[in-house]
Amino acid sequence: MLGGRGVGGGDDGHGREVRMSDGPVRWDDGADEVIRGDITAAAAYVTPAGGAVAVGVAPCGLADRHRGTLGFTTSLGFGKKLDRIVSDPRVALAYHARDHGFSASPRYVLAQGTASVDLEPSPARLEEFAPQATRFLGRLKQGPVWDRLLREYYAERVFVDIDVGRVVSWPDLGASGEPEVAGAAPAAPAPPQAPPKGGTAPRVDVARIAGQLSSLPHRLLTWRGADGFPVVVPVTLAGHDAAGLRLVAAPGLLPPGGRRAGVLGHAFRPQLVGLATRILTGWLEVADDGDAVYRPHTSKGFLAPPRKNLLLVGNGLMAKVGHWQAGRSGAVDRLRRLAAEGRDTPRQM
Repeated sequence: MLGGRGVGGGDDGHGREVRMSDGPVRWDDGADEVIRGDITAAAAYVTPAGGAVAVGVAPCGLADRHRGTLGFTTSLGFGKKLDRIVSDPRVALAYHARDHGFSASPRYVLAQGTASVDLEPSPARLEEFAPQATRFLGRLKQGPVWDRLLREYYAERVFVDIDVGRVVSWPDLGASGEPEVAGAAPAAPAPPQAPPKGGTAPRVDVARIAGQLSSLPHRLLTWRGADGFPVVVPVTLAGHDAAGLRLVAAPGLLPPGGRRAGVLGHAFRPQLVGLATRILTGWLEVADDGDAVYRPHTSKGFLAPPRKNLLLVGNGLMAKVGHWQAGRSGAVDRLRRLAAEGRDTPRQM
């Protein structure tokens, strides 16, 4: 089981993670091939209510096995997830799809660890990252018009660096079979949570959500493990009714009982063009026999155009608006303050 109490993290009283292990975690060659080759991964972070949310990110091969670190980038203008990660840095990356990447491995790889956010990366770091981004996402658009349109999207990049505490690797993409573990050993499953005050029943149209998810080939379920780190596993949609979505996972993956959980469904084309994404939050109920019902409470998603230029125009405009809103609302200053507090807070080992 994942997310156990035995060896693991916790909270030091300031919302900060307690490290899983005392030294760098070094994963094996098979996991490294996946980590360096996948074009996308699911990044999961925890919520103040005790749940977890997963979103798609482009890690572009960011990994240093010797130091035991992974990472991904995002735009400062896209960023509720940054606020969550800076507030509570326990995160996970799930490498779950081989589409359009550089690995042919059948493995499913889940990495959990502590994140730090580089809000103002140096020009040298951005320049060093550019060839990696080009390899996975294609050549950067340049020129007077593109430079102005994509300034916030390209130049205002944020690096999320993850100090890895555990890497779990299953032999197939369904996460079935006996996993290999590097770092902290998984232990008992997380205990059930108290239901939310508003009840656990679905709050959005279940049939509509089922239709949206059925068109997306990659579906992942995430929840907060007992050690506070998100757990992310692949699931299939086995139907729906008035009670919610019926989910199926490999035996032994899902913790029994009820808890807050998130679902990510997505599809993508080469260079991450033509993205389709659906992100859910809700309540997961798992019976003793493994029967799982997911009751969605919120739903959001987007469908990006399958043309690279149109995608970049949309990304550039969204990044501009998001960056402007973040500056006007004080979100950027808040992120800087939280990041500084995180650096100054002692970490228990």
